[in-house]
Amino acid sequence: GHGGKDRGCAGASAREADVALSLILALGKQIQENMPDVKVIYTRKTNVFIELDERAAIANRNHADLFISIHCNAGPSQSHGTEVWTMGLHKTTANLGVAQRENSVILQEDNYKSRYDGFDPRSPQSHILFSLFQSAYITNSLRFAQRVDRQLRTGVQRPSRGVKQAGFLVLWKSTMPSVLIESGFLTNPAEERYLNDKTNQTYMAVGIFRAFRAYRRELEG
Repeated sequence: GHGGKDRGCAGASAREADVALSLILALGKQIQENMPDVKVIYTRKTNVFIELDERAAIANRNHADLFISIHCNAGPSQSHGTEVWTMGLHKTTANLGVAQRENSVILQEDNYKSRYDGFDPRSPQSHILFSLFQSAYITNSLRFAQRVDRQLRTGVQRPSRGVKQAGFLVLWKSTMPSVLIESGFLTNPAEERYLNDKTNQTYMAVGIFRAFRAYRRELEG
């Protein structure tokens, strides 16, 4: 998530774009070292800005089997815990708010209305309409999301806010099972310190990797 001119949310010193990149590189390293037969494709490996639709397009062009997007959350200073999101209808106003915040990055892109078929990140109607497109992948998206949540809760011992569904543009555009992981709240000083620590980033990456390994084993029998 994020990168370049889009720095995402921030804590006292840590920026979402940097923490998310560190987490995804740590996850990719786990997969490559433990499953050399799996091809890992990054939407970015450095601090650059990639448009939302291009992130999904990279996955689509490579016929990826799974799309993982990693982010950090923002909220009141007492808010804490991980969230794992899949594409779906908003069950609550809070869910819509998270999707709107992550989707608002398209306002930094040129010609976003033509690029995203008239989608307006500020419109609840837009979010509800396009969430129906992902129904074909929702079962496996939820299957993987539940494994990620379980590993972060029980393996990594992170507080969890659960598996949730909302309309994320980056998940809508990807033609495969896909999840968006909110790794914690940079606006909570304790979580910011945790998320900005390389050892803890490795712990979280190992947890997500174990979820991926279990998901793959189940799919491939």
